[in-house]
Amino acid sequence: MIISRTPVRVSFLGGGSDYPEYCRDHIGMTLCATIDKYSYITVNALSGFFDHSIRISYSRTELAKKLDEIQHPSVRECLRSMGIEKGIEVHYVGDLPARTGLGSSSSFTVGLLHALYAHKGRMVEKRRLAEEAVRVEREMIGERVGLQDQYACAFGGFLHLSFRRGTEAEVRHLTLAPQRVKAIQDRLLLFYTGLQRTAHEILGEQMEKTERGDVDRQLEALAALVPRGASILCESDDLSEFGALLHENWMLKRELSSAITNKTIDDCYEAARAAGALGGKLCGAGGGGFILLYVEPYNQEKVRRALRSLLEVQFSFETEGSTIIFYRP
Repeated sequence: MIISRTPVRVSFLGGGSDYPEYCRDHIGMTLCATIDKYSYITVNALSGFFDHSIRISYSRTELAKKLDEIQHPSVRECLRSMGIEKGIEVHYVGDLPARTGLGSSSSFTVGLLHALYAHKGRMVEKRRLAEEAVRVEREMIGERVGLQDQYACAFGGFLHLSFRRGTEAEVRHLTLAPQRVKAIQDRLLLFYTGLQRTAHEILGEQMEKTERGDVDRQLEALAALVPRGASILCESDDLSEFGALLHENWMLKRELSSAITNKTIDDCYEAARAAGALGGKLCGAGGGGFILLYVEPYNQEKVRRALRSLLEVQFSFETEGSTIIFYRP
């Protein structure tokens, strides 16, 4: 039995500039960090006593005799990528619901690949995990996803990611003292809107505009926020500047597509700002999921009261990325 644990991420700055459709001719950049909410994947050998040769358990249970019978696209294509056609059991448990903008689908893919490598007795580098996850999601499944989630979930920590020439990625870890991480964490609140969506439901208009070059100005401006944000997190004596950047990022991100926000999200964000939040953003592609807010400690109770209809999720930052937490082949 093998168990992998892979975090989800909160995205801070630059989201939208990490799509190969943009990075082919430009440099995309994102700033993000992983948190202590995880995907747990258990992989076990399945004996030949059963009528089926593959068992998969997530929100439903699948029993299959061959790969092409598997309905779950990530499981099917990860097994195909690893050359595993039978004799396998996969079980998934997640700390958070799917389709909420925290990269849970890439967390799943990275974690499954990691567990399958371990099942085959192979060590794998984090970069390889991220690259394989990108290949599975974009080329094998055919999803139009960005690149930051796979690298964030594989590597973990505070990351400044750069993308060029399509899918080429540079990974820079921000080196932050524990007291600095605590100061950042103490000023961030995370609320669940209760709205769920898949990224591809949101991205149609945005990708069309990206491929036509209609939003180059906004994407260049979003990417340019990333080094500024990294500098603030690492060096600035005034972290409130980071809250202002989150607000600037959100205003730019809204211009990429009419599907990114809606009245419910706008009302929540404006209520938070009126109660003292300096900035914030919707995590992920948009349309629902989690709202991340920068709020100085003395204003946090006011913001909580303003958003009392939403579920607040307590979190801590983590630095390990995808790990194997149990190994008994």
